[in-house]
Amino acid sequence: MFLKKINNIRHTLAFRLTLWYAGIFMLTSCVAFFFFYFLITSVIRDRTDQDLLGEARTLSSILKLRGSEAVKRQIIFEAQAAGEKKIFFRLLSFDGQEFSSSNMSYWLDIGIGQTAINQLIREKRPVFDTISLPDRKHKIRILYTHIGRSIILQLGQSMESYTRFIEAFRKIFVTTMAALFVFAALVGWFMARRALAGVESVTQTARHISEGSLTERVPVKKNQDEIDQLAITFNQMLDRIQTLVTGIREMSDNIAHDLKSPITRIRGLSEVSMATGVSKKDYENMAASTIEECDRLLDMINTMLVISKAEAGVNQLDAAEMNIGELVRDACELFQAPAEDKDLRLICDVSGNFNIFGDNRLIQRMIANLLDNAIKYTPAGGKVDVAVNAENNHAVALTVKDSGIGISEKDRHRIFERFFRCDPSRSEAGIGLGLSFAQAVARAHGGNIAVTSELNQGSSFTITLPKQISKPSSLSR
Repeated sequence: MFLKKINNIRHTLAFRLTLWYAGIFMLTSCVAFFFFYFLITSVIRDRTDQDLLGEARTLSSILKLRGSEAVKRQIIFEAQAAGEKKIFFRLLSFDGQEFSSSNMSYWLDIGIGQTAINQLIREKRPVFDTISLPDRKHKIRILYTHIGRSIILQLGQSMESYTRFIEAFRKIFVTTMAALFVFAALVGWFMARRALAGVESVTQTARHISEGSLTERVPVKKNQDEIDQLAITFNQMLDRIQTLVTGIREMSDNIAHDLKSPITRIRGLSEVSMATGVSKKDYENMAASTIEECDRLLDMINTMLVISKAEAGVNQLDAAEMNIGELVRDACELFQAPAEDKDLRLICDVSGNFNIFGDNRLIQRMIANLLDNAIKYTPAGGKVDVAVNAENNHAVALTVKDSGIGISEKDRHRIFERFFRCDPSRSEAGIGLGLSFAQAVARAHGGNIAVTSELNQGSSFTITLPKQISKPSSLSR
């Protein structure tokens, strides 16, 4: 179980971020180490070179003031004082022959560099060299320089202190880097877990939702960072999904309820015809009634499909330039006869042309639904006013106003729900999809529909449509 948990951690984003953080930290630390290492070695080497040049200047002064014998005595004294294993002196002629030196028993392996002597003679400036001996732990820094007209000084110094310092520096660096790596890993893990806490919240919420809890939401910490933006977007998506699922459930319930009545009637007609039908005419009447009920069912199902596709943004609008004023005038002319049959005045106040881009078929049906509702729910002697106006330079407003039964305040916010019908309207034929369809079409064109109504005073529906469709909208209820 423990190994499985460790293996799971290895595949997490937090673990990879921790490795990246620790790796980058170690890389930058190593770069800093090599920089300081180079700097320190350069400083120590320069100080060693300055000490060697100081010794050479001292011997040169003694040579000028007191002669070569005094120099020979001085180099023996200096070697003994510093330690014969720490420093050595050789006095050489220009041809590289040694004529005097300090105690060289410890330095026998170090020869005379003829190349360095030639370079000294040619360039007339001190020459430095660093050599390593196989059996010696520490390097030796050697100086070749003139201390007189015909005398060359070979001066060598063990770099033991330098080597010890570098070794101590390396040990401290390795120990420090190990501690800092652990510290960097812990800090990286903490920071990664903290940064990804919001992602984990999204994961937990998604897991709860997959178990059936659509009410879960990701907590937003108000940090205004990318995780908060992800949480807000995820919550908006959940709101949308919950709305769609709720709509599907409501639609399923409404379909089950609304399909029950026509199917019951079809079954009843069939049973009655089979029980009492004695003539061909009886069966023809049953078939006609069945067809009528089936047409009603098909119309309801097709309308629901159009609404669902429009709200889901599945269907692309067949948009083209059209004159909505002309469509409204044609619709008013078509509904003039039904209005006169109910003793209603249908007033069409549409003058001029109002060109928009839209789906001609859908907008025609939307206008027909509004006019049909207005005529259906307006008592005899009333009137229906239809008008089209330019809302502004970018939109057109279609208004259908009636003096009918109106809508109560408690029902006003639900009239665009599918299959919803106010109590006074249940006596009229219909399935409760007309206003849902009108709203879906309006929003599909980037517009909207608004209603003002007073009970027993009439209703006014205003549809605002843009002249240009920026994009086919996917609608939300």
